[in-house]
Amino acid sequence: MNRPVHQHAQAMRRHFHEAAARSGFSVAPAQEAAIERLARMATELARPAWTFPRPPRDLYIWGPVGRGKSWLVDTFYEGLPTPRKRRLHFHDFFRRLHDGVVRPDARRDGQSAVDGALDELIGDSRVLVFDEFHAHDAGDAMLIARLFRTLLDRRITLVTTSNYPPAGLMPDLLYHHLFEPTILLIEERMDVMDVTGPVDFRRVEAPAAADGGRRFATGLCVPPDGNGLDALGLTAPDPAEATGVQVNLRELPARAVRRDLVWFTFDALCEAATGVPDYLALAERFDTLVLDGVPPLAEASADGRQRFANIVDVACDRDIRLVLIGADPLATLPADQALTRDVDRTASRLAMLRRTS
Repeated sequence: MNRPVHQHAQAMRRHFHEAAARSGFSVAPAQEAAIERLARMATELARPAWTFPRPPRDLYIWGPVGRGKSWLVDTFYEGLPTPRKRRLHFHDFFRRLHDGVVRPDARRDGQSAVDGALDELIGDSRVLVFDEFHAHDAGDAMLIARLFRTLLDRRITLVTTSNYPPAGLMPDLLYHHLFEPTILLIEERMDVMDVTGPVDFRRVEAPAAADGGRRFATGLCVPPDGNGLDALGLTAPDPAEATGVQVNLRELPARAVRRDLVWFTFDALCEAATGVPDYLALAERFDTLVLDGVPPLAEASADGRQRFANIVDVACDRDIRLVLIGADPLATLPADQALTRDVDRTASRLAMLRRTS
């Protein structure tokens, strides 16, 4: 017999607290309101869609790194009994959406390219969960805006996390105005919940989860002379190893490709016109990414700083080893630099890497 609808909220609350206990911590006060909202959403989603005059309001959860945002939405997703659900990291979803939109056969049966790509990505899902939603690239602003409007208009319940409040999206002042209509749409159509609190769950994870056996945590930060590379059995590439790496229908100039390892200079990957889809493609092909010539980010361009932050994100999220050769990238970074909003997340992830001197 199916569980009565009103019991779904209670079951979801219990699911959250049991999941926290299994991970060795207690739910923080700042998370309780979000859990209550997600429990209520579970009840709403348990009802047949035809009984709703409109779908449950969507949810936007934001706060600094380490406040358990991903854990909240992952646990919610796991606890939903419906098979009509989809959870995707925003980097991956947006890369796949972009690829679908630009395909030659993207327009068919009178659909727009965006609608056709969305059909392939979400099918008949009733719930879509995004983790780490952000908007930095002005070139993608219009596609992200169209994506949000389409999802909301299709009555798909959307749950997303972000390190930024809606007003903090697209932080570059030159382009922020392009994203303001989408920000207004988010604030109008989604419940926005701040889970900022004093508990940083990176500090209270169970000891066994400190690195989780993850490949990313085996990465290195080494000085410009490369001292310490021998810990991974690495040596500097010979000029003859230089080669092109095919990524998204173009070539990126690598210093070396050694089976599951690819080696780039900072300038080739961060100061050139690359983007998250390129880093995702590299992460699918290689287990180790080496980046040399890394400068203090205060000396890099604003785009270079942002690309570096995105590379660190992708390497961590896709669990590939990241080896950085050069200066401490976050040293002497002024408070007003464009990367400021990402410094905390980037610094916390770089802190997972071993350092040599």
